[in-house]
Amino acid sequence: MSTDRLAGDTPPEQEAAPGTADARTPAAAAAPGGNTEAAAAAATPSGEAAASGAAVASDDDTTAQGDGPAEAARKAGPAEAAPGDATAAAPGNVTAAEDGRTPPQDAAGPGEDAAASGPEAAAPGSEARTAPAGAARDTAASGSAQATAAALAAAVRAVESGERSAASFFNAPRPAKPAAPAGRPAQGAPSPGSPAPQDRPAGPAPEPARQQPAPEAGGPARPPVVDGNATAPATGAAAPTGPTAAPSPAAYAHGAEGVRQVLAAGGAPEALADRAAEVLGERAAEALREDPWQLLTVPGVRPEQADGFARALLGPACGPGDERRAQALVGWLLEQAAVAGHSALEASALRAALAQRAVPDPDDALQTAIADGAVLVFQDAIEEPGRPRPVTDEDGEEAQPVRILLGLDRFAMAEESVADGLARLLNTFEAAAGPEDHPADGPAPDEDATAEDATAEAAPAPAADEERPTAETDTTPAADTGATGAEAGRTSDRDDDTTAARPAHPSAAEWEAAAAAAPSPSAAELISAAAHSGLVAHTGAEAARAEPAVLLAAARSLGLRAFGATHTENGRRRLATDLAECAPDDTDIGTAAVTVSALLSGQQGPGRDADGALALDLLVVLDAPQLDLETAALLVESLPDGTRLVLSGDPGVLWSAGPGRLFADLLAARFCPQVASRTPDFGPIGELVSGIGIGELSQVEAPGKEVVIVPVRDAKEAVHRTVQLVADSVPRALGVPADRTQVITVGHGGAAGTRALNAALKERLNPGPGRFGGFDPGDRVAYAPAPGRTVPGTVTGADAGGLRLDCDGAAVVVPREQVGTGAVRHGWALTAHQAAGMRWPAAVVVLPGDAAGGLTRAWVYTAFSRGERHLSVVQGVDQALPRAVAEVPVKERTTRLRTLLQQSVQTTQEPSTAD
Repeated sequence: MSTDRLAGDTPPEQEAAPGTADARTPAAAAAPGGNTEAAAAAATPSGEAAASGAAVASDDDTTAQGDGPAEAARKAGPAEAAPGDATAAAPGNVTAAEDGRTPPQDAAGPGEDAAASGPEAAAPGSEARTAPAGAARDTAASGSAQATAAALAAAVRAVESGERSAASFFNAPRPAKPAAPAGRPAQGAPSPGSPAPQDRPAGPAPEPARQQPAPEAGGPARPPVVDGNATAPATGAAAPTGPTAAPSPAAYAHGAEGVRQVLAAGGAPEALADRAAEVLGERAAEALREDPWQLLTVPGVRPEQADGFARALLGPACGPGDERRAQALVGWLLEQAAVAGHSALEASALRAALAQRAVPDPDDALQTAIADGAVLVFQDAIEEPGRPRPVTDEDGEEAQPVRILLGLDRFAMAEESVADGLARLLNTFEAAAGPEDHPADGPAPDEDATAEDATAEAAPAPAADEERPTAETDTTPAADTGATGAEAGRTSDRDDDTTAARPAHPSAAEWEAAAAAAPSPSAAELISAAAHSGLVAHTGAEAARAEPAVLLAAARSLGLRAFGATHTENGRRRLATDLAECAPDDTDIGTAAVTVSALLSGQQGPGRDADGALALDLLVVLDAPQLDLETAALLVESLPDGTRLVLSGDPGVLWSAGPGRLFADLLAARFCPQVASRTPDFGPIGELVSGIGIGELSQVEAPGKEVVIVPVRDAKEAVHRTVQLVADSVPRALGVPADRTQVITVGHGGAAGTRALNAALKERLNPGPGRFGGFDPGDRVAYAPAPGRTVPGTVTGADAGGLRLDCDGAAVVVPREQVGTGAVRHGWALTAHQAAGMRWPAAVVVLPGDAAGGLTRAWVYTAFSRGERHLSVVQGVDQALPRAVAEVPVKERTTRLRTLLQQSVQTTQEPSTAD
């Protein structure tokens, strides 16, 4: 590995460093938990005004990833903090706070208030809800509630340790609420768009959550609750002496205008009105007036800001123990955990996070949220070494210790949908026909006696007798009326006079011949696995991406409708190139490469059949680690029965920007056949990255300067050297132009984050006044059309419709309002999460000293593997880099998918065991 400067490098002392950014403030490093979204928001970059009142957080990163497992919050214990404490962290955080390191992440760089994901990063499906209003409790009622909460906390800990059965938690008595004062308005009715309780997933084992009966309507308003011992929320503004006068509910205007009236009365920015009206529905103004903490459901608003808004509306009646505040915080913490990658949280972690937010009775708050259906409860068996041994229950049987998980319904439904869909693909798959079976183009065997045909017979005649055409003749198969996808694809014996082409059904011999013709043993193994299973997991690095291309070409040659989907357009082009090499005579082979988003939207791929399912027989999904839960659920649900699905990816790269770790959970559950590629990545970069994958950072020989290390002393020098590499050294020494070199750094904020680097690179490569919302024609940008998706592009102009971009040859217009909310950033420098799934001829990875706390093996592996021909590492973290590669493999996530998949396997095996 070379540490020399590239030809023509200018020493930093001879050239002034371009614009730099502000350094991280100490508050970010002190934030507990280390979560970028929650902890980094505590810091305010120099030169920016601190948020006060109900001001919205300034950043809006859509690729936020949280730190590690939720166990850190549990270890922290219930720390006392004011409700507005900006250092309180969301649950599920580890590493940074535990060892004093500065919490870093791709989503939010050092010193950045990045908790807000911005309006464009609103978590899908976040329905409005009205938290229970609650009334002032008298002394006796308060003592009873505290006793019940203490009993509940003890029960949860006993269940988690295995000392008691999980049923003891689910059957815990609901604390009795004191009678509401006369005139309390009715609460508890679900707002429009909220899922009904019966639509919520039941989970693997929990009992249905009990619904709290709503108080009778028509009573007087709730009296103020004065908590003399409460600590006022710290939001940087003095607490008002009394509630601010607000219009009466009857005076509110309709929609966003009424919301503006309430926001103005509470001192919140009126710019939030449209988003609040969208999230909270038609009664948004009334909802906010009755429960000001509903403002937390608006993306970008933080608890301390909602506290300031509530205090302005309610005056002294606003205290940290308000039940409405506690319920809003439960939902907000779970939303922040989802941004950090968790699909659920342990009850102990959520308890600790509530305590950090100065909720006086976290156990009672959780029990109320469970009883009201705001969160779902799950139990997950504990099988980790060192856990207590199972105890004996009343029947003399050993009870398995479990952990109690709490989660939001939409993520629970997504995980269960993925698990059910994957099991369906395995169970409805029909193996390839052997020599003794019917030929590929012959008639299907008589299956009138099967349950599936019985269902088809009972269905309307036109749908039952239609055939599924081949890929060459049509891409819109007939409706499936109950039979599996494989059966619907066969020609009915009752339709002998049809002239339509029979669907392809390759025999085992044909699959074996295709495998034998494969160019590598790993590709042959993948083809054989796909021939015998409806679901296959394929792992491998960059060179292994050619193996799915071989499978797709072979399947298409056998007459199957086969397509490959990637995470990005950059990956799609690389797959199309591999397909063209595998089948040079197939002029349409390039159409088999699509992106996941374009496949689901119908812009690319085969389209959908009459049932709404994707009209294909084999789907290979590359970049599988980048699949988040909700996208994966939609994709799996779109596949018809009998479809072959191959999930392929590099297990060493960073996980998805959204919640979950689908590919890792699938591999860990051993749910389906797995094929591990034995094709190595060649060259110095491949050798370096392969070593990182196993925890070793070693020097490699790079005679052609394929890998260059550039030591720097501080962030200012890191910015200077990065600009020099991109603009001068790499183009001169290697012939790679600046627009084909990608800069990758740890976060958006900080003195060497994407903001500082992009400002310096723009000044050098494309200076301009930023005429169009801060952008000029020729600027490289990163456009986020949806949370977790990054589309690189170049600005071509702007007009009344918005900012015009050229994204990989496609013309895109970004509306003005989206440009203002941060959907478009300058893109010379990206985070590793944004760069996942893409590669460039050259990559420059920037590691300033304050980025050490954000490094993991997965981050380094992902960033270092983005360069095809050249990698420059601007190194300012010294020994933190090899230590992260060796000791910090990944930041864990709390998910349920692995357990669901394992339970699905057990359920499938139980009938045969009983027989």
